[in-house]
Amino acid sequence: MPKQRILTGTRPTGSLHLGHYAGALENWVRLQDEYECFFLIADYQALSDHLGEIERIRESVIEVTLDWLAVGLDPHRSAFVIQSYIPEHAELTMLLSMLVPLNRHQRNPTLKAEMAQLEEENAELSLGFFNYPASQIADIILPKAHLVPVGEDQAPHIEYTRQIARRFNRAYGEVFPIPRALIGRVPRLVGLDGKAKMSKSLDNAIYLSDGAGTVERKVKRMVTDITGTHPRLRPTDPGVVEYNPVFEYHDAFNPDAAEVADLKERYRAGRVSDSEVKERLIKALNDFLDPIRERRAAYAARPDDVRAALLDGTGRARRTAEQTMQEVREAMRIIYT
Repeated sequence: MPKQRILTGTRPTGSLHLGHYAGALENWVRLQDEYECFFLIADYQALSDHLGEIERIRESVIEVTLDWLAVGLDPHRSAFVIQSYIPEHAELTMLLSMLVPLNRHQRNPTLKAEMAQLEEENAELSLGFFNYPASQIADIILPKAHLVPVGEDQAPHIEYTRQIARRFNRAYGEVFPIPRALIGRVPRLVGLDGKAKMSKSLDNAIYLSDGAGTVERKVKRMVTDITGTHPRLRPTDPGVVEYNPVFEYHDAFNPDAAEVADLKERYRAGRVSDSEVKERLIKALNDFLDPIRERRAAYAARPDDVRAALLDGTGRARRTAEQTMQEVREAMRIIYT
């Protein structure tokens, strides 16, 4: 019996960070033996709001691939796919655009939030950006994915995808499976400054490619109270664990559960300093990242192998996409000769 399929991916706008790992990559690595996996580098979608940063996107395609290889994704078992190298992505996006109701599209919560952010930054909203949810739907259903491992923030979009896949199937016949979402072990990891969204511009993320010294510097400046209502001026002050990003990172990346429990107990009792809690986190994070850094450096020294992984995976995905689009055209009866 053939394996079920996974489609998931990322936009190439920079290196990947710990939030990507805990929310998604960890699941991707775990699932690549159980499923036929397509991991997509969504460069079309990156162009939708970074059109003037082509070099950044070009560099990020390689950086993302190195991060994938470094965390243990295997290009022999899974397909690494460059979106723009497969024209069927654009073709299916166009066809789905005819199927997506405009009023429903405008209510997409992720799109609304990102449009509001663009307006705050006085950035111009392109038609391509407005339509990127349709592009994401096309990405998921083109390889007939059954499962989409994503972070918590993408869960509404998977539900949107399910609705459009059902709408297509009702109109034209059962072509697409109805995909389901799989949320990561840590649904949402806050930024180092306590903000919900990590970003390069805010400099509030630890990247998988960060060196040990960089990790130490970033952890030392982490906030310890995202609410601002529980100031801790001395190590003897009782602390609140629940609103402390440092402990959130301990829970996510420190494998020594007994140590974490002890730190929490002493923190609440005012018997441990913020600096000690951070020092323990620095060690845990660097222990976690050391093998990732080692693998990343090994692959970075073999650029031909990285390029081969991309081209081979994209070739495999292209063959799947061509077959799906043949079925779509036949179902929609848009073959005229």
